[in-house]
Amino acid sequence: MADGFFYDAAFARNLGWVTQQEQHSLRGKRVAIAGMGGVGGVHLLTLARLGIGAFHLADFDTFDIANFNRQAGAMVSTLGQPKVEVLAQMARDINPELDLQLFPDGVNQGNLAAFFKNVDLYVDGLDFFAFAARQATFALCAQLDIPAITAAPLGMGTAVLSFLPGQMTFEQYFGWGDLPDEEKALRFLVGLAPAGLHGRYLVDPTAINLKERRGPSTMMGCQLCAGAAATEALKILLRRGTVRAAPHGTHFDAYRNKLVHTWRPGGNRHPLQRLAMALIRRRSPAQGT
Repeated sequence: MADGFFYDAAFARNLGWVTQQEQHSLRGKRVAIAGMGGVGGVHLLTLARLGIGAFHLADFDTFDIANFNRQAGAMVSTLGQPKVEVLAQMARDINPELDLQLFPDGVNQGNLAAFFKNVDLYVDGLDFFAFAARQATFALCAQLDIPAITAAPLGMGTAVLSFLPGQMTFEQYFGWGDLPDEEKALRFLVGLAPAGLHGRYLVDPTAINLKERRGPSTMMGCQLCAGAAATEALKILLRRGTVRAAPHGTHFDAYRNKLVHTWRPGGNRHPLQRLAMALIRRRSPAQGT
């Protein structure tokens, strides 16, 4: 035990929203997070402050100055350092008793079994364009009956989808299969946020280019993602509260002060989803914007 640190004292202010028994339950939970960048890093720090006791963390990247606008671990002092190690240290500064297992090569077919071993919940923190890794992680979650959450930072808001054991899977919802990456990007974007709340205040559409794998981001979006995902995590791990699993979703946009609950039976096979994708393809045949 680190000098001056006591678990019960550190997380006592959670009590009231959770019981003492529930706080101790959270202490015994193990959460896997792939990606320690924009959303993944804030996911970790938020869940660590909730009192989660163990994490599996994966990321192969290092911090760059382009990360400064949105990534919790990106600072002058961490330039060039491995993201997974920086965030692990930040989490240990919150709770030095954490049980952390690090996967500095990211997630891949060689380590997925170890990454998900004894895990209670998966929280997706992968880059938007990490299609192969995302497809593999969610597929194994479905196979192992591990609940999984993805929260996307869209503009100045977040879109949240939860995939629970025995219900609609990630693949059934998004319908990626063996499609080209550009089509996966389109299906992911439309599937995450059927309400499209963020589109109306995009001042420069050329900033989004799915073909070139680039798009704008904000720290507000990442922080909202972490708050929403951690709340879903609490409900799932403590088995209380309503969790709207896919094909239900939630999109909150702070800029527009709007909250929308979406329901797309069949996921991207739903007529409204197919129409939205067709309109985007018609507007930009190369799926550039």
